[in-house]
Amino acid sequence: MTSSNHNGQRRRVTHEVRVGNIGIGGNNPVRVQSMCTTSTMDTDGCVRQILAIAAAGGELVRLTTQGVREAENMKVIRERVRAAGCTVPLVADVHFNPAVADVAALYCEKVRINPGNYVDAARKFKQLEYTDEEYAAELQKIEDRLVPFLKICREHGTAVRIGVNHGSLSDRIMSRYGDTPAGIVESCMEFLRVCMREHFMNVVVSIKASNTVVMVESVRLLVKAMDAEGMTFPLHLGVTEAGEGEDGRLRSAVGIGALLIDGIGDTIRVSLSEPPENEIPVAYSLLQAARLRTTKTEFISCPGCGRTLYDLPATIQRVKAAFEQAGKTNKQLAERLAGLKIAIMGCIVNGPGEMADADYGYVGAARGKVSLYRGKECVEMNIEEESAVNKLLELIHADGRC
Repeated sequence: MTSSNHNGQRRRVTHEVRVGNIGIGGNNPVRVQSMCTTSTMDTDGCVRQILAIAAAGGELVRLTTQGVREAENMKVIRERVRAAGCTVPLVADVHFNPAVADVAALYCEKVRINPGNYVDAARKFKQLEYTDEEYAAELQKIEDRLVPFLKICREHGTAVRIGVNHGSLSDRIMSRYGDTPAGIVESCMEFLRVCMREHFMNVVVSIKASNTVVMVESVRLLVKAMDAEGMTFPLHLGVTEAGEGEDGRLRSAVGIGALLIDGIGDTIRVSLSEPPENEIPVAYSLLQAARLRTTKTEFISCPGCGRTLYDLPATIQRVKAAFEQAGKTNKQLAERLAGLKIAIMGCIVNGPGEMADADYGYVGAARGKVSLYRGKECVEMNIEEESAVNKLLELIHADGRC
């Protein structure tokens, strides 16, 4: 089931999950988040990273909580962050010890638990055999332990992320499904069915893998499984262990982007082996490329060819610099520019047609001459290249009455 957003994108219909002062899913924009790399016992370091992530535009911040003392320190960290005037919701990341999740739910706006190690024993990478009765008994153990946790979360308004990692499936799941997308999905569905029986809907779901093909296939399969059982939980997307630099950005774009284009995804994390605040601009650029959130002027340009009538790389840099400077000197204009797509095209042959998605266009018309477009309409023909950028800004300024 899908719906259209204001950009005409088709998005899977989900219900809203409240995480502190923000909503995930429903009619909310796709949220952007990151995770601290500091020890959760390093209060000062955590606070610095949280504030840096928030300053970069991060809307949620996750911290690892290996034990009860880390979960308890989340209270101190949260108090310090709020005292600094930052309201970004904090998420506790819990593995292996459900008692830690119970404590974290008292102090954090959201708690992530991993079905692969929440109740099941730590994976020993052994092939185990379960009878149907033994398998059912293990499922009952999950319910017996999960229900009290959900009760704590309900009482404190705490959201939950049920986050499955491809690399941490339990031996029990592996025994029946193997290392397959079907096993990944079933690991998640076991927990979601308990949530449904308990009418606890404040849940976000994620399936992550470092293999983008497995990640995309598994999430699509999960959506089908949830749809079949009438579930509308919002989805968190990410490629885990994506890497750093260009590799990390490309892997994230392939995995997350493929699903966003399908209309799947309500919050994303671009996992980079870099300072966590570096993840935020990448995430917003990815969302803008998917036409889901617009946070800056988008420049569309052709690669150039023998028909290009000016120095294309130099012109692109000059146009970008002029727009950046204009935004700094006029706040109203800056707000208008942030929502625009500007095409910079080398020639008249393909320019007007290929830039049809742009709001305005800068197109080579002849040597030293440029034509300006509003959408597909040519509004200034054959003007001098030296004055073209300023005239383009004047046109945008006039249209917006800034």
